[in-house]
Amino acid sequence: MDRWILHVDMDAFFASVEQRDHEEYRGKPVIVGGLGPRGVVSTASYEARRYGVHSAMPMATARRLCRDGIFLSGSYETYRAVSKKVFSVLSRFSPVIEPLSIDEGFLDITGMEGLMESRREYGLRLKKEIFEATGLVASVGIAPNKFLAKLASDLEKPDGLVIIEKEDIMRVLSPLPVRRIWGVGKKMNERLALLGIKTIGELANTDIKILEENLGTHAARQLYELSHGIDNRPVEPEREVKSIGREETFTEDIYKREDIDKALLYLAEQVGWRLRKAGTMAHTIQLKIRFGDFSTYTRRKTLEQPTAYDEEIYETAKELCSSVTMPRGMGVRLLGISGSGLGTSSEISLFSARDTQKKEKLYGAIDDLKARFGEGIVTKGNLIR
Repeated sequence: MDRWILHVDMDAFFASVEQRDHEEYRGKPVIVGGLGPRGVVSTASYEARRYGVHSAMPMATARRLCRDGIFLSGSYETYRAVSKKVFSVLSRFSPVIEPLSIDEGFLDITGMEGLMESRREYGLRLKKEIFEATGLVASVGIAPNKFLAKLASDLEKPDGLVIIEKEDIMRVLSPLPVRRIWGVGKKMNERLALLGIKTIGELANTDIKILEENLGTHAARQLYELSHGIDNRPVEPEREVKSIGREETFTEDIYKREDIDKALLYLAEQVGWRLRKAGTMAHTIQLKIRFGDFSTYTRRKTLEQPTAYDEEIYETAKELCSSVTMPRGMGVRLLGISGSGLGTSSEISLFSARDTQKKEKLYGAIDDLKARFGEGIVTKGNLIR
């Protein structure tokens, strides 16, 4: 049986909700995101995109590009309420749904031909019911796998409906820029350009041995398969959490090691608390650090024993941070800590069990206080000024 996957993506979701609820915003450039000096754009309406504004752009840049824009911090309770309505509609079109975010998701519609006149009619009906429930427009892509379905939903935005048939896969893919492939960011795009690869078709026609020599075996094979439209990942209704983390963008760049260490300690406390709340422990601790010029580095360390304890996370993060060379005269813009390789305390060796029991009693008391009075009720002394 042939697989068929549907991807639905709400067009400029946050900005569209604001335009729906405020008549005076309609037809005008609306930008939703952090309004502080270090804020980032979450969503830009299509009117704002004509000025070059896009998501993940620094808000200061968006203000320069679109001086007449309407800048909003957003109403996230409203967005969540609208999202629930969207996914309620989706649940009527497939029993297998994988939410990707608040405004997009995959539906597995394999074997459901008896419930539809055609795949196009099914997509149109879905779009119509979403609009009737929310007053908002969605774009839909339908294809034999997740990669192609997500790509299809983005090809004719806004209000698009694109179906990629099996026989049309390479015709659709070949002329597209290689950055349209999942996993091809700025750096990977540059590496591929050095090999003379700018389109997906050029990537598909490149000898995989050349890709492996230049990109590594795993990345090469993944990109090679996607360039041929191959993606065997299933639609997963409940995706397993693979990491737990926390990051913070600072209002002003920080330069002093003391301030960096304090920030790491604060983040370690947050991550430790979240791991313990989830009843899990991390085998690997990862540090993310971004400097004032937006250069970003990650470092990770796999521990001999998994942990969910603040001081162990903190000491590991400090060690990782010390391995990153600070650019001369450059401050730190963002820090993040995450734990991955999640498991349980049953994986701890007998040699460290006694020490672990002591920590569990200590952190059990701390977590009880946090649960009753809030996260800030207990903290390390050197975080208090």
